[in-house]
Amino acid sequence: MGGLPAVFWYLWTGLLINRVGAFAMLFMSLYLTQARGVSTALAGLVVGGYGVGGVAGTLLGGVLADRWGRRKTLVWSHLAAGVAMAVLGFTANLPVIAVLSVLLGVVHSVPGPAFVAAIVDVVPEQRRSRAFNLQFWAFNLGMASASLLAGLLAEASYLALFLVDAGTTLATAAVIGLKVPETLDPARRRAPATTRAPGLLTALTDRTFLVFVGLTFVVAVLTAQTPTILPLAMHADGLSPATYGAVVSLAGALIVVGQLFVPRLIDPYRKHAVLAISTGLTALGYGALAFVNTAAGYLLAATIWTIGSMLGAPPNAEINAELAPPALRARYQSVFFLSFPAAAFLAPTLGGVSLQYLGDAHWLVTAAVGLATAGAHLLAGPPRERRVRAGHPLHAATPTPGVNQPQPTPADPS
Repeated sequence: MGGLPAVFWYLWTGLLINRVGAFAMLFMSLYLTQARGVSTALAGLVVGGYGVGGVAGTLLGGVLADRWGRRKTLVWSHLAAGVAMAVLGFTANLPVIAVLSVLLGVVHSVPGPAFVAAIVDVVPEQRRSRAFNLQFWAFNLGMASASLLAGLLAEASYLALFLVDAGTTLATAAVIGLKVPETLDPARRRAPATTRAPGLLTALTDRTFLVFVGLTFVVAVLTAQTPTILPLAMHADGLSPATYGAVVSLAGALIVVGQLFVPRLIDPYRKHAVLAISTGLTALGYGALAFVNTAAGYLLAATIWTIGSMLGAPPNAEINAELAPPALRARYQSVFFLSFPAAAFLAPTLGGVSLQYLGDAHWLVTAAVGLATAGAHLLAGPPRERRVRAGHPLHAATPTPGVNQPQPTPADPS
C-alpha cells in the first residue's frame, strides 16, 4: 500500500464509505414484490430502468469529468444520489418509483469515469495497476459489509434501508468535497476546441475496443443477476433476505481476503486466457443454481462465480488501459462503463421473464451463454494483443497541453 498519494486514499475512502451503505438497489426487486405487491416481471422492468438511466449517466460522467472537472462531477452526482434515494424511501407511487429508479441509475453511474480519471491523474503509471486493484478491493470490502447490514435492515424496515444508503452517499460527497482537490489539469479545460481530444465517436468506432467491451457486457449481464434475479430465485426456494445477504457477503469477503494475491497468480498467463477461465467459472457458478435450493448450495455456487470475478478484474482493467489513447482515457472509460448499466437493464428485464417462465432452466441458459463468451475471449485475444504491440495510431497524436505528461516517481516506502 506504500507509495500512493494522499489524494488517492481520500478517493479510496470515499468509495469505501459509499459502498458500505450502497445496498438499497440490491433489494429493490424484493422491495417491489413484497412491500408493493408488484409482479416479478414488472419488478424486473422497474429495476431495469435503473440500467437505462445508467447508460446515460455513464456517458454523461465521461464528458463531465473531462470538461467540468473530476471533483465537481463526483461531489454533485453523490449529492443528487443521496437526495433521490431518500425521496425513494418515502414514496409508494409506482410511477414515481420507476422514475426515481431511472434517475438513480443516472447519478449512480456518473461518478465511475470520474473516479478512474482522477486516479489516473494522481497515480504514476507504474503504480496504477496496484491502485486499481486496491480500488476493486475497497469496492468489495464495502459490498461485503453492506450485504450483511442490508439483509438485516430489509427484514426490519425498508425505509431504514433507503435512508442509510442516502446517508452514506452524502458522507462520500462530504469526504470528496473537503479532501479531494480538482485533479484535471487546468490546461486541458482552457485548451481551444481544435486542440481538444476527439469526442466519444473515436471510442465508439474503435472495433477492437468494442469487441472487448461487448464481451465484458455479456459477463456483466451474468453477474448483474446477483442483485436482481438471485434474490427472487432464493425467495422462491423459501430462503430469507438475510440468507441472500449472507450469500452476497460471502462473495465480497472472498474478494477482500484473496483479491490482493490474484495478480501474482495470473501474471504468468496471457490476459485472454485468464479472461476465458474467469468467464467459464462465472458461467459454471450461475449454472449450478439450476440444481440447488438450499443456503449451502447457493453459498457454494457463489464461491465459484466469485473466484471467476476475482481472476477477471485485473486483466479487464489492464486491457482497457492498453487500448485507450492517453488523451481519451475518460471517454474510453465511459464507453467501457456502459457495459454495466446496460447489463443492469438487460439482466432484470429479460431475467425476470426468463425465471418466471423457464424456472430453473433459466440458469442453464445463463451457463451456456457464459461458456460461449469464454470461447469468444480465446478468439478475440490474439488480434487484440497484436493491436497493442503495434500501438494505437492515436497514441502518437500530439498531446493536449498539460495532459498525461510524465509524473515524477517518489520513493516507494514499501
